[in-house]
Amino acid sequence: MEDRFASGSKGSWAGRLWLAAGGLFLMAVVSLGIAQGPVPGGAGPGGAGPRQGPPPSPPTAGAHLEIMDGSSASYRVTEQFVGINFPNDAIGTSTTVAGTLVIAPDGSIPPGSKLTIDLRNLKSDQDQRDGFIKNRTLETDKYPLAEFVPTKITGLPVMIPTQGQTGFELTGNMTIHGVTKEVTFQGIATFGRDSTVAGRAKTSFTFATFGLTKPSIGRLMSVDDKIDLEIVFKFKRS
Repeated sequence: MEDRFASGSKGSWAGRLWLAAGGLFLMAVVSLGIAQGPVPGGAGPGGAGPRQGPPPSPPTAGAHLEIMDGSSASYRVTEQFVGINFPNDAIGTSTTVAGTLVIAPDGSIPPGSKLTIDLRNLKSDQDQRDGFIKNRTLETDKYPLAEFVPTKITGLPVMIPTQGQTGFELTGNMTIHGVTKEVTFQGIATFGRDSTVAGRAKTSFTFATFGLTKPSIGRLMSVDDKIDLEIVFKFKRS
């Protein structure tokens, strides 16, 4: 009887060990499955990690772009004052920029695209300079706007993206002071997931290109012939 009792005790003890081991194994498997399983909302394992935003829209063939608030146009001219041994860059900016840029599916620019800059709102760091440029150089009472009619764009992919960045050249007819000349802007554009296209573009020309009178005020000794015109733009795609 003692042998049977001893044998039975050993069997019960071993059984309990196997049962406990099996339970631990089952808990480990279940825990592993939970940890590796999908989590709602795009979170990583165990609920960690940031939620992912919506995927970007696919590229499009062509685009219709409307200029937004926050765009501006600036001129930059190097000038030299009497009694000062180093040149100074005169910079005047207008934040009144409007217009539309349409790019056809084949990459061409159809008629109807135009950007305008209100020159009456040009502002630099000197009121005297601003007065001369508006009244004598640009004659804004007669010619209040600068107009740019784009005719050709190069550098954009065939399918215009909705994210990333690219360089481009935009050629067109610029009208300033009643004179129209062809100019080419070189720039860089950044495409946003929020359907915006932002960047900057610059071109250069001389006073003589548009029949402009160089500023001559106060202690100003000389003004370079070259004018840099830069447009900081933000478009909304529609």
